[in-house]
Amino acid sequence: MELMSKSVIDPPRILLAPMEGVMESVMRDMLTRIGGYERCVTEFVRVSSTVLPPKVYYRLCPELKQGGRTAAGIPVYVQLLGSDPVLMAANAAVAAKLGAPGIDLNFGCPAKTVNKSRGGATLLRTPEAVYEICSAVRDATPAAIPVTAKVRLGFDSDTQFEEIAEQALLSGIDELTVHARTKAQAYRPPAHWRRLQDIVNPLDIPIIANGEIWTPSDLFDCKEQSGCNAFMLARGALCRPDLARAVHAYCTGDPIEPMTWPEVSQLLIDFFEANGALYQRKYAINPLKQWLVYLQHCYPQAAALFAQVKRIRDPDDMRHALLGATAAMAA
Repeated sequence: MELMSKSVIDPPRILLAPMEGVMESVMRDMLTRIGGYERCVTEFVRVSSTVLPPKVYYRLCPELKQGGRTAAGIPVYVQLLGSDPVLMAANAAVAAKLGAPGIDLNFGCPAKTVNKSRGGATLLRTPEAVYEICSAVRDATPAAIPVTAKVRLGFDSDTQFEEIAEQALLSGIDELTVHARTKAQAYRPPAHWRRLQDIVNPLDIPIIANGEIWTPSDLFDCKEQSGCNAFMLARGALCRPDLARAVHAYCTGDPIEPMTWPEVSQLLIDFFEANGALYQRKYAINPLKQWLVYLQHCYPQAAALFAQVKRIRDPDDMRHALLGATAAMAA
């Protein structure tokens, strides 16, 4: 059931999360056009043994060629993932020089391949490493460009969470996002939003809550439990493309009308065409199927469409199926 309100309350800040292999530039464009987001974060740029050339940054963040913003004007922070403070700082300087409006640091990725090479969530085992990386990047990045970080509650457990948060906040970063689960928990519910209340934050640095926000009601439950007024949406944004806009509509007392399936269908066509224009057309097929899997959580029609197209490998056949589904709804 949708929240309804006639009163006006201060809207929360809503950010679009980085999701490896999903939240790339075309998806960021689609979702920010719908509205409600303050900023986005790229998929991570892997920093391992060198200072990366500009082409790597332009590939993962083509928005750098348009002022570091999506077509809707929403800033896109470049996210870095790595364990060497010196290399992370040097790469942050490159991203800043290329026009990144902000730098985000990944301490939350739970992928085994990333963790084995001492990247992402494995760094949470040593909170001092979080401090060293954040501090080095902050020092190497112009003061006018924000540096933010994203962490989890811990690696195997949340016993070090307060220390992780403290080290990150003492480093000089501008904001901290907390995915309210441990690495071991991965993406399994619940998200432990109340743990964010345990952060000692004498500098009053903004804390952004992340995890298990699927509906406007979830967001306001998270707000109450975490004490936060800033939130990062991930899978919920893919399942319900207008989720951020719906939250803002609730806050302003406007009637809340979820996107209809015909509207979502047109969004899928736009998404497919945009991916086909950016890459080889055959590479536009799998991202579309992937999005349909997420959309099934809110739109039963997505399940039927996925069943229809899941074996399609030819881009012309996919386009025909999408247009046919849209035409059938209009008939």
